[in-house]
Amino acid sequence: MMWHLIAAVFAGLGAAGIALLLRTLSGKRLPRWIVPAFGGLGMLAYQIHAEYTWFEHKQQQLPASAQVVSSEKGNMFWRPWTYVFPMTMAFEVIDQENLISRQMDDQQLVEFIRYRFEKQAIDRVTTRPYLMNCTTREQLPLDKTSGEPQLDELERLDAGNPTFKAVCNTP
Repeated sequence: MMWHLIAAVFAGLGAAGIALLLRTLSGKRLPRWIVPAFGGLGMLAYQIHAEYTWFEHKQQQLPASAQVVSSEKGNMFWRPWTYVFPMTMAFEVIDQENLISRQMDDQQLVEFIRYRFEKQAIDRVTTRPYLMNCTTREQLPLDKTSGEPQLDELERLDAGNPTFKAVCNTP
C-alpha cells in the first residue's frame, strides 16, 4: 500500500511537470491552474490503472500450478468509471499441486483447498478446504478445524464447472 502511495505521488509530480513544461513552451499563455490539475489527473490515472491491473498482477504472483476457477466483477459508487467498465473485485484459485486424490468404493475423491483473493484496502486471502467426488460431481466443504464434512452444504456441480474441471482433471 505504501508503494502505491509513493507511485501515485510520483505519477502526479510527473504529470504536473509535463503541464509546467507545456505552460513554459506556450509562453505562459496556459493558465497556472493547469499544473495542479495535471498533477491530480496523473494521480487519478495511476490509481485507475493500478485497480484495473490488480487481477493480472495477482495472477502473475501465483505459482504455475494455480488455476483460476472464478472471478467476480463489480462497481462502486466512489469509482464512477466502474459502472462503465466493471473491475475484478475477487477471484478464486485452486492449486493443482495440493490435490489429495483417493479411491473409495469405485468413487474418486479429491481433497482440495480453494483460495479466495479479494481486492480491499489491504488484499484479503481466505482459504476453505473441500472434498470433491469426481464420479458424482458432488462437492462439499470441510470444517477448517476438525476436517469433518459439512453435509448440509453439499453441492452438485455441472460437468462444465471450472472447479470440477480443475480438481478432477477433465479437459
